[in-house]
Amino acid sequence: MSESKSNFSLTKTTIKRLKIVIYSIVGCVAILFTLFPVVWVVSASFNPLDSISSQRLIPANPTIENYTQLLTDPSRPYVKWFLNSVKISSITSILVVSLTTLGAYAFSRFRFRGRRSLLVTILLVQVFPNTLAIVAIFLIVQQIGFYFPAFGLNTHGGLILVYLGAALGGNVWLMKGFFDTIPRELDEAALIDGASHWQSFWRIILPLMRPMLVVITILTYISTYGDVIIARVLLRDSSQYTMAIGLWILIQGWYTEEWGVFTAGALLGAAPVIILFYALQNQLVSGLTQGAVKG
Repeated sequence: MSESKSNFSLTKTTIKRLKIVIYSIVGCVAILFTLFPVVWVVSASFNPLDSISSQRLIPANPTIENYTQLLTDPSRPYVKWFLNSVKISSITSILVVSLTTLGAYAFSRFRFRGRRSLLVTILLVQVFPNTLAIVAIFLIVQQIGFYFPAFGLNTHGGLILVYLGAALGGNVWLMKGFFDTIPRELDEAALIDGASHWQSFWRIILPLMRPMLVVITILTYISTYGDVIIARVLLRDSSQYTMAIGLWILIQGWYTEEWGVFTAGALLGAAPVIILFYALQNQLVSGLTQGAVKG
């Protein structure tokens, strides 16, 4: 009996160790699969040859010439494009989060005529991507520019306006669903204590929405930071270009593709997104409402 128990215990230990080994192998493969493109781009940025077909994982003669050429060539103001992207993405993210939060709170907590119809309309509008309406967007922004030049064509204000229209609908639905998970007892308790709707929203509900605010901020920032199509249609002056357009220009020619400079710019351009993730990673924790209401 004791021998059988020993064999059974040994078998369980062996199976457990085997599972750990398998999980470790799968994890390592997934990490290599994820990091390989990044390593390849890093290698290409130090490759003196503007070619990907002959690219090796470790370049024969690594150099920083691509970075020097990217940052010093006056014909392509990369720093200007980089700052334009950071400005547009930051402003858009702040406005989207602010307007989305207010709209979602109204749809979640208040009951008014036309509420359901507005929600359905917002959902239906989001079914169609912006690329299908690119001609209409161009004409609308052009007309707006006649009356408000700061929001017309070839302006960052017009581009931000289009990004706002594209991001508000889906994010309102997303945030409304999160608002609905917050117990209404919190609002009622605050109102009983004499707080207004705004005080209840600002001091009690909004702190509990922090995870969703972070998610929407990151998603909005990434989508606007890497957009090429809409920005290329609305922006004409090279001084107004975003980084994505500037990098696209480097590889749009048939015989003048500068892949080394392109990869160098892509690596430098990834810095704001990485910094944003690291700065907000501690806020990506759900369950902040746990224990807020005693059952």
